[in-house]
Amino acid sequence: MFNQLLFKTVIIADGLFPSHRVPLEYLRNAERIICSDGAAEKLVDAGFLPDAIVGDMDSLSAEMRERFSDRIFPDSDQETNDLTKTVKWCVERGFRKLAIVGATGKREDHTIGNISLLAEYAKESEVIMLTDTGIFIPAMETIEISSSPQQQVSLFSIDPSTEITSWGLRYPLLHTKLANWWCGTLNEATGNTFRLEFAGGPLIVYMKSVS
Repeated sequence: MFNQLLFKTVIIADGLFPSHRVPLEYLRNAERIICSDGAAEKLVDAGFLPDAIVGDMDSLSAEMRERFSDRIFPDSDQETNDLTKTVKWCVERGFRKLAIVGATGKREDHTIGNISLLAEYAKESEVIMLTDTGIFIPAMETIEISSSPQQQVSLFSIDPSTEITSWGLRYPLLHTKLANWWCGTLNEATGNTFRLEFAGGPLIVYMKSVS
């Protein structure tokens, strides 16, 4: 069973800072908070302190550079974005259960790109992405997820040839292929868990937050 409570390393990206109670609870309960470059100032303004700041440092203020000089880890690789640099930094240090917050909300293209990157991150880590509306969970293999009755669920298949069978969803899938990203949206859980069985993948599961 997938357990969200195990994700104690929190990455804060430089999108909109979270305001919903769920991502904020992850920040409050984190064992370590790793900042993606320019997110540091927003994190500090919200009353938190970064344990590390990772990125190319092009959007980190001089004040933040001086204040946190003991925990800055520059990465000048121009083939990846700062979020990917931060995830890589965590994985290299053995932090493999990662909760990402603040990765959406500023620009739609960045939002889509960051969500799609979950499929890459899931190859080397267990990762979730929390937003002010819900949670994205990438899955590399069959997965069972805790839910609430009538909780809204959407499925996104990175590989349209992947066949998916579901249990516990209002609109069941039986060896179903999702040819486009919209095809698996607007479903909902019928009980306290649902299960997705598939080979290939990965899938990205979205679950709307329960108020």
